[in-house]
Amino acid sequence: MQEFLISARPDLQDARQAWLKALAGERRLAGKTVEAYERDTRQFLQFLTGHCGGPPGIADIADLRPADLRGFLAARRSDGAGARTLGRGLAGIRSLLRYLERRGLVNAAGAAALRAPKQPKSLPKPLTAHDARRVVSAGEQLVEVPWVAARNAAVLTLLYGCGLRLSEALGLSGTELASTSDTVLRIIGKGGKTRLVPVLPVALKAVTEYRRLCPYDLDTNGPLFRGARGGPLNPAILQRDMAKLRSALDLPDTATPHALRHSFATHLLGRGGDLRTIQELLGHASLSTTQIYTGVDTARLLDIYDAAHPRA
Repeated sequence: MQEFLISARPDLQDARQAWLKALAGERRLAGKTVEAYERDTRQFLQFLTGHCGGPPGIADIADLRPADLRGFLAARRSDGAGARTLGRGLAGIRSLLRYLERRGLVNAAGAAALRAPKQPKSLPKPLTAHDARRVVSAGEQLVEVPWVAARNAAVLTLLYGCGLRLSEALGLSGTELASTSDTVLRIIGKGGKTRLVPVLPVALKAVTEYRRLCPYDLDTNGPLFRGARGGPLNPAILQRDMAKLRSALDLPDTATPHALRHSFATHLLGRGGDLRTIQELLGHASLSTTQIYTGVDTARLLDIYDAAHPRA
């Protein structure tokens, strides 16, 4: 790690260096995360140098108050730092103080009592309808084994056609979607919330084709979607295959399996679906969670306007 001049007394410098080594060694945090924590705590110590009238030592941070930390966050905000940067900075400071607290050197209660800055909600990144249809097509799957290609297409079709989470699709049992009369799925989602989800004919057709080709017995209480050796399908396998497909189809990195669920909601809203219905289909506990898709649709309309209007 690159050496920097630290505005702190030797006892605090040594303790901070030991903490950074523990992050990289014992906790095995990613190198970029350790670098970010180093930078954030260095900036905090520089702030305390002015705040305390000189380089701080362990005694100076032994009983930090929430007001001291709020002052640091306000200073960083005035320098242009956003909520995510501030939140990460506070996380790094808390980690350092907890490390020192475990060694009986400081009291970290002040940092624990301070609420992190409210993080802005990022808009979901749905696929276009054209790209979503390509992703769920069995003919586009980059898997040589026919039944595996049919399996991937069936799972992805359920994500896009029914708005399922990947865990929900992989949690289906072998007894579900076994006949043409199975047009509704009973899904138990987050928080044990149960919802009924209609199954489009195209989704049922994709599952039927997978059933026809699958070499394993699916008429048991085992999982519907199987891995290559017959066990439950690991979500990482499907995510890996999706990454290959994304590259082959020249799609953005945001084109993930979960993006198909976002696409389901966004395309329904764009075709006139009402928020309450979409909320029920997605299994959201709160309508405010579903309302984020109105921002996606508005952003899409503005992009179209900017591209098409001669005076834009």
